[in-house]
Amino acid sequence: MLFDKNNRFNLANLITFGNIAAGLIAIHFIVHGDFFTAIILAWIAGALDIADGKVARKYNLSTEFGIQVDSYADFISFVVMPSFLLYYAITANGTDIQELILGLVFIAYIIAGLRRLIEFNMKSEEGTVTKFFEGVPTPLGAILLWVLYLLFSYDVIANAYVIGLLVALIAWSLNSKLKIPHP
Repeated sequence: MLFDKNNRFNLANLITFGNIAAGLIAIHFIVHGDFFTAIILAWIAGALDIADGKVARKYNLSTEFGIQVDSYADFISFVVMPSFLLYYAITANGTDIQELILGLVFIAYIIAGLRRLIEFNMKSEEGTVTKFFEGVPTPLGAILLWVLYLLFSYDVIANAYVIGLLVALIAWSLNSKLKIPHP
């Protein structure tokens, strides 16, 4: 059952479902102001994202279903969740207009991340790994958002609008023609 390619609950997919759960639970903690727990869950989601692909390739469990569910996991854990974390952090003491403007930036980021994942899926084939990603992959985009979170949290970049501008740049990079080596 766990190593049956045609079982929707094979080992690789169960790991991916764990990634989804970690991302959703992290969003809960973000909304309740517990950023530390959310960040721990984000690292767990990242580890599960690496593990699901390795398990799928090692045990020949890669399927179209797995590709799709992996992208849903990436959307939650590497697009929506880090966007929530950074948005909540930089608008905690902001004005209504700041929340609105930065909210629109993060909506644009989330749409760009979704578009990137859909484009990736349309070009993906079961069991194949390309040498390069075209555009910044969503897990790398999430890492860049985490870096912005740290820069803001430690007052290296204290201006929320500068962070918003950098988020917009990362959003653009998700669907750019940049060539990023596949690990």
